Amino acid sequence: MLQKRYLSQGKICEVTFILPPSINAKSAVLVGDFNNWNKTSAPMTSAEGGTWQAKVNLNIGREYQFRYFVNGSEWHNDWEADKYVMNPYGGENSVVIT
Repeated sequence: MLQKRYLSQGKICEVTFILPPSINAKSAVLVGDFNNWNKTSAPMTSAEGGTWQAKVNLNIGREYQFRYFVNGSEWHNDWEADKYVMNPYGGENSVVIT
């Protein structure tokens, strides 16, 4: 799930990325084109109810592709993302639109 909050007079969008408890994560990392698909730079934190969360400030007026890297080996999409696009590996990436 995505939660958006606009900051700096509408120039920045603070996006909270929320991984649902149904994924059964022991660890989770937010990975996307905003962090060069780095599997370590945006670790998610465990929250109440078994969810995992990460906040990222993004420039508005853009689309950003992302996925969740879970338990060190699993890729998951956000099924409440703004849209989805095909990736070069035969799957889809989630997209957040700011």
